[in-house]
Amino acid sequence: MKKDHPKEPTRKAESKKAVGLKPQEVEHFRKLLLDLRNRYMQKMGELAEEALTPEAAGMSASPSHLGDVGSDYYSQELSLDLIENERAALYEIEEALRRLEQGTYGVCEECGQPIARERLELLPYTRYCIQCARKIEAGQ
Repeated sequence: MKKDHPKEPTRKAESKKAVGLKPQEVEHFRKLLLDLRNRYMQKMGELAEEALTPEAAGMSASPSHLGDVGSDYYSQELSLDLIENERAALYEIEEALRRLEQGTYGVCEECGQPIARERLELLPYTRYCIQCARKIEAGQ
């Protein structure tokens, strides 16, 4: 007699079953991620405005001390680095929203186990459970 079930369940099917998020929890995390995305976008706008002002680029109309120009360049470079960090976080937030839509949100991409709700509350766009995140950070 032939069996109608696959040998191994697909990862997506496992994920949906493993997460077990209730509809109100999905909505809670969606709102959390959307609010976070809005804050990051606002911060990026502020940083870009700050980094791209003529003073930040050392192009002030008034004569300035060489040390001031150096400080301005440093501030601009720092702002641009922060913008890049914000952009990376925004990417992760967008990916988390995609995982919510696909039903894989809250499942570690490394081991397939559920990510602790406490971790999701603190870092809602995380891809990994704490154990796997530690291994990845340690380079293992």
